[in-house]
Amino acid sequence: MKRIQLTLLLILVATSALFAQEFKLKGNIKDTNGDAVPFASVYVKNTTKGTSANVDGIYALALNKGTFVIIYKAIGFKAVEKNITIAEENIENVVLTPESFTLSGVTIDGNAEDPAYEIIRQAIKRRKQHLTEVPAYTADVYIKGVQKLVGAPKKFFGRDIQKTLNLDTNRKGILYLSESTSLFSFELPDKVHEEMISSKVAGRNNAFSFNKASDLIINFYQNILLENTLSARGFVSPIADNALSFYKYKLLGMVTENGKTVNKIEVIPKRGHDPVFNGIIYIIDDSYHLVNANVYLTKGSGINLLDTLQISQQFLKVEKTYMPSNINFQFKGNVLGFKFEGYYVGVYSNYNIQPKFPKNYFNGEILKVTKAVNKKDSLFWLNSRPIPLTPEESRDYIRKDSIAALKTSKHYLDSVERENNKLGPFKLLIGGYSLNNRYDKKSLRFDPILPALFYNTVEGFGMRYGITYTKQMEYGEFYQIRPEIRYGLSNKELTASISGTYYYDAVKRASITASAGSGIFDLNNLGSMSLLGNSINSLLFETNYSKFYKKEFVNIGTNRELANGLMGSLKLHYSRNYNLVNTTHFRIRDVPEEAFTSNNPFTPEVETPLFPTYESFSAEASLKYTFGQNYMTMPDRKIYLQSKYPSISLSYKKGIKGIMSSDVDYDLISAEIYQNRISSGLWGYSSVVIGAGKFLNNNQLYYPEFKHFSGNNSLFSVPEMRKFLFLDFYLFSTDREYFEAHFEHNFSGRFSSKIPILRKLKLEELVGVSYLSQPLKRNYTEFYFGLQRLIFRAAYGFAYDGNKRVNHGFRLSYGF
Repeated sequence: MKRIQLTLLLILVATSALFAQEFKLKGNIKDTNGDAVPFASVYVKNTTKGTSANVDGIYALALNKGTFVIIYKAIGFKAVEKNITIAEENIENVVLTPESFTLSGVTIDGNAEDPAYEIIRQAIKRRKQHLTEVPAYTADVYIKGVQKLVGAPKKFFGRDIQKTLNLDTNRKGILYLSESTSLFSFELPDKVHEEMISSKVAGRNNAFSFNKASDLIINFYQNILLENTLSARGFVSPIADNALSFYKYKLLGMVTENGKTVNKIEVIPKRGHDPVFNGIIYIIDDSYHLVNANVYLTKGSGINLLDTLQISQQFLKVEKTYMPSNINFQFKGNVLGFKFEGYYVGVYSNYNIQPKFPKNYFNGEILKVTKAVNKKDSLFWLNSRPIPLTPEESRDYIRKDSIAALKTSKHYLDSVERENNKLGPFKLLIGGYSLNNRYDKKSLRFDPILPALFYNTVEGFGMRYGITYTKQMEYGEFYQIRPEIRYGLSNKELTASISGTYYYDAVKRASITASAGSGIFDLNNLGSMSLLGNSINSLLFETNYSKFYKKEFVNIGTNRELANGLMGSLKLHYSRNYNLVNTTHFRIRDVPEEAFTSNNPFTPEVETPLFPTYESFSAEASLKYTFGQNYMTMPDRKIYLQSKYPSISLSYKKGIKGIMSSDVDYDLISAEIYQNRISSGLWGYSSVVIGAGKFLNNNQLYYPEFKHFSGNNSLFSVPEMRKFLFLDFYLFSTDREYFEAHFEHNFSGRFSSKIPILRKLKLEELVGVSYLSQPLKRNYTEFYFGLQRLIFRAAYGFAYDGNKRVNHGFRLSYGF
């Protein structure tokens, strides 16, 4: 009896496996001229199971044994339905006929409004309804990304481009090829969670793809699209609430599909410089859903880095609505002679628009990538890849994967390092020299010599030089050790220190840092100016803005994520602090009406001690929390994304008298709230910082322990939201209470794009205000306006002390 039961069980299992076996339906999709139809949709009728053809029109769809109605569809072509029986691997080639959109039955008077406008009004009227009609869904997503170089200079900064980028003899080839599959979940208003199932990156067997389904979704029911990606302002949807102010529309024709009329409408910008799309959208009568879109952006519409971006979106009917089935981004560009193009395609299938998510499913983690996702073998991808590879892509995988295997060998890495580790004058003087051992994952980097040289009136000509040793470990862990020396020829003072960092948990961003030694530091501990900037001002303009002091110190600290968005840190600091004075007045040129000032900012005419030699022991604890923090979890780290909500930080610092002969006794509590890039739609974005603090106890502290503010005395500086344009570096530091606020709005070309000359420069207008109140500066306010382009900006500002204007002028900045 038991044998019979076992036999029946084996038969049942074998039969189930047979029926569950999948076969491939594949072929090519062409038009009536014999040309390939790229990225056509292929899916099973009345289901959301499907795929997309590749760029060459080749498709492959895995199906169980049975008979199916397969629909072949592409934008601008008539859909084809075929009854296909699957019992083995099938080859089914398909020819698509261009759709015949007609205007029969429509009368268009030359003076009358085009019928497209009423269709668009109805679509706009239902925009919010369509935006929210699916409160939640899940879908399987396959993404492929390809980036190709189609032209490049022979050399760039002296390096052979063909060899550096592994290109062919014409300096062409695939730079990046990646595929991924994932389960994507969404819930209104904007909650997403994605779990990557598999990942493959050409030439990087141990790498993980950064493909995200949320990056490909472009929802035309939103008013503004692609904001803070290719443009700070974003682009107006053709069916936005205010779309009629930006677009003209033309009805190109109508066609009947499944008893429904689909309208083909051309969208035309009213003004060539507006942030808008060109192209075709398809809207179905009755419900006025968008059912297809084929639009593009150009340089004239304000995209950065790219010349053109084409977006094609095909929809699939799911119950009573339409969901994206195939999303395709194709792009072209030219940067510094490097001509590139490529595409990203996403296939969405197996929709569930009535999912039941467990509690706390949406916890801020928008993408989860585990260690196993890149372990899938070639057989898995052969059977599971929804979009077939093109011959070029297949060759790229084979070539780069072979090279990648070679590159992991010790013999190859040693030969590469022998070449890369050669010492040259550029590395030694400007770029920095590194000795790398990639096989053992360690490196030794020597600072470049020229940036290490400096001049100031305290030390004279000098050098600050360091060496950094780094050892990488598994999954983002590393430790780093850096010794550094500093010597001034005038004061003949040699200082030396050593610092170290152990980053022991990349997912929790957990680290331990420690340092000890001696050094020369800026009096306000913020770094008022760079060494180079202060050197130039001192030598050429006879202005020694930076002031210095010496300290011998021991520091130890730790940082760790305590919960999502919540970071905590603890620091202990001991120092023995020394006042310094000027030891030289050398300058290259004597500037009339300018003279060096003393190293005491409060007595510029005479050298007087700002503070006595003292010892300090302090402890500091701080918490930082970001509301609505989103992140990606990778196997080797956690990547935080910019939040749409503010961050708040709290800090408590105590100077403790008596410990290690400490002379200080104070308590400082401070708080700050800040947020970057608060969207204002087409009006750009704003950033704001508000901070306040108070010394609860200031029984004994010296100037270096004061609360310092980020001031600026020079024409050039690095942009920073907390930096004042005209506030003195040192004079208004405080040992009591303070309040500061900074606000800046970037109009992102809202006005300059209307001026032809400025439009080509893609300048961004900005305005801002900064405010400080403390016992010595009750109502200090700065106003400024200016222009920005990438990392460069120029601003003109005014500073007021109360109602009195105390300064004004230009300020230039560069950097991030």
